Amino acid sequence: MPLTTCHMSISLDGFVAGPDQSIDQGLGTRGIELHRWHIGDARANDADETATGWLMRPRGAYVMGRNMYGPIRGEWDGAWRGWWGDEPPYHAPVFVLTHHAHEPIEMEGGTTFHFVTDGFDAAYALARETAGGVDIAGGASTVRQALAAGVIDELTLDIAPVLLGAGERIFDGTGSFDFEPVEVLHSPLATHIRYQLNR
Repeated sequence: MPLTTCHMSISLDGFVAGPDQSIDQGLGTRGIELHRWHIGDARANDADETATGWLMRPRGAYVMGRNMYGPIRGEWDGAWRGWWGDEPPYHAPVFVLTHHAHEPIEMEGGTTFHFVTDGFDAAYALARETAGGVDIAGGASTVRQALAAGVIDELTLDIAPVLLGAGERIFDGTGSFDFEPVEVLHSPLATHIRYQLNR
């Protein structure tokens, strides 16, 4: 059966984004520091390259929250089409959780953003109907909902040696951690831990 995966960069104090997210700082204040391992830092090594391969492997569909899709809150305004330019890296259907309906947005390279107003379970069910595995792409709230629903089979954390002090956490309110590590790689920029669900 195709797996449901999730791959997140995280600070030592548990944040996946810094505070004050905006169009100028999509990952919040200092949030970009969590991603140096895959954005061209000269200290990146073979471990980072392997983890980048894990991150970028194709999935059949993705589920993400509206905060990950963009900085717009409330009713839709303007012609926002995501952070990624004309050809996002997904190349598959992406189901975006939102409280505000929006027509699908078809992008180059096979990515279509579908906007789901019926909650996480509905978005996940739509993603499962597509061919291949599903990835929970973030942000923090969407990952928390996926963990609470027990749908993640494989969770990869890239733990950056950074303390953010504030921002968005993925484990707030999570009562247990039912995963075990199956692979660990490291570089000066991150410790990459691939976990599988205990069955």
